[in-house]
Amino acid sequence: MPLYLSRFSYTPETWARLIAHPEDRAKAAQSYIESVGGRLHGFWYAFGTRDGYNLWEAPDNVSMAAVALAISGGGALSSFETTVLLTIDETIEALQKAGQIGYRPPGA
Repeated sequence: MPLYLSRFSYTPETWARLIAHPEDRAKAAQSYIESVGGRLHGFWYAFGTRDGYNLWEAPDNVSMAAVALAISGGGALSSFETTVLLTIDETIEALQKAGQIGYRPPGA
């Protein structure tokens, strides 16, 4: 199954709710991805540009998009971005295919 890396930030209101009522949001994230046949590999909070990161496995892009849309539509986040991760083998296959594409830079 494909892997996905999500980066998210909470709204100030969400942080206030979590301060008042601390909870393990990894359990919620796990239930969301499992509802589409996927698996949560990790959930981390962080200092920096984003408040947290998730590593997910989902059956396909549509399933992951459904989870991302449900979470984004919930109103607790100020940002949510997901990146599809490629395996080494997939990257090598893409590199081989790229070598067969006759790309021409603009103006060349």
